[in-house]
Amino acid sequence: MVVYTVTGNVGQAGYLDIANSGDITGKNIYVNMTNRCPCSCVFCLRQTKKMMEGNSLWLRGGEPSVEGVMSIFDKYDLSVINELVFCGYGEPLERLHDVCKVIDLLHGKYPKLKVRLNTNGLANLIHGRDVTPDLEGRFNTVSISMNAPDAEEFLELTRSRFGIQSFDAVKEFAVLAKEHVPNVVMTVVEKVMPEEKIERCRKICEELGVTLRVRPFEN
Repeated sequence: MVVYTVTGNVGQAGYLDIANSGDITGKNIYVNMTNRCPCSCVFCLRQTKKMMEGNSLWLRGGEPSVEGVMSIFDKYDLSVINELVFCGYGEPLERLHDVCKVIDLLHGKYPKLKVRLNTNGLANLIHGRDVTPDLEGRFNTVSISMNAPDAEEFLELTRSRFGIQSFDAVKEFAVLAKEHVPNVVMTVVEKVMPEEKIERCRKICEELGVTLRVRPFEN
C-alpha cells in the first residue's frame, strides 16, 4: 500500500488504501515509498513475520516510481486534506531525491499543501552528508523518533547499522533540521517508556531546542 489513511489501531485494521477511504476532506494522507531502513527496531511490526505478511503496508511489488505515486494523487483533490505525511514501514529519506521530487510536483499544484516527515533521524548517515537543506520549503514538520534517552539504549532498541554513533546523529539531525523546517519535534511512546526516561528525553529536547511529543500507546 503506497497511499493510505489511518483508522483504528495501527498494525491491525488501521491502514486503509486511499481508494477505499471515501471522502478525504480533513484527513491526514500517508505516503509509503520504501521498505528500506537502516534500523531493525525490536518493537517494529516489520520484525514480526506474521504481522508483516498480514499487513499491506509492506511493499511486495517493489518501490513505486515517482510517476506511479503521482498517478495515484492525480485522482484526488489534495487541497481538502489536513496534512500529507511521508512515513511507512521504511525510512522515507532512504529515497530522499524521489520524496523531494514528489513534494515539488505536488506543491506545483497545491502550493499551500502541508507536508510532514516521520523519520528515524539517520538520513545524514544514510547519505553521508547533511541533507537537512533539502527539506527546506518542502516540509512543514519533521517528526523524529527518539526512542531512548541515551546512546546505548537507543542502539539496543533500534539495532541501527550505524552503531553507537546513531543517537548523537539523531540529535544533530534535529538541530540541523531546525534551520530549515518550521516545526521539528522528537517523539517517544507513553507506557512503552517509563515516566523517568520520558523526562530525561524531555530535558534533552529542551537542550536541543525542539519539542518532545509523547505519542499515545496503541496496542
